[in-house]
Amino acid sequence: MQALEFWKEVILDKSRFLESFIEALNLAGTRYCVIGGQAVNAYVEPLVSLDLYIVVAVDQLSDVIAGLANQYEIKTFPHSLNLSQAGSDLRVQIQTDHRYDDFVDRAAVRNVLGLALPVASLKDVLAGKLWVVQDPARRGSKRQKDLADIARILESYPQMRSQVPQEILNRLD
Repeated sequence: MQALEFWKEVILDKSRFLESFIEALNLAGTRYCVIGGQAVNAYVEPLVSLDLYIVVAVDQLSDVIAGLANQYEIKTFPHSLNLSQAGSDLRVQIQTDHRYDDFVDRAAVRNVLGLALPVASLKDVLAGKLWVVQDPARRGSKRQKDLADIARILESYPQMRSQVPQEILNRLD
């Protein structure tokens, strides 16, 4: 079974949410990149997740939201928009935290579980993971997953250790 087929089985994507979402972004000429766990998967051995986190170029965000509003259910949160569609367990989160704004400009196309998608640079992926693991408002179980993602990056790219605060390194060792 191919990686994409496996991922789609796991996310129970009977409605083609994954494909239609990516197609909608591409047809609109949207500049975006994958962040979060799926971005980590583009650099290290992949783990399967129901989530797909992306950042959209700031100057296109309002147009993207307007274009997606009648296709998907959208819930607004302080720093993100969460999209879903009946018939799929895939959870798409569009990050609106301005710390991520420049990630799109440094992204490059990489393989994400069988899809060629623009992915944030490794340095940006690690920075995003560091931000969320240090967020006390984030659920403890999510922070633990983020710590594991940081550990996965450091195992494959030990030269990135210098980017990680000692407090987090202590939690990993």
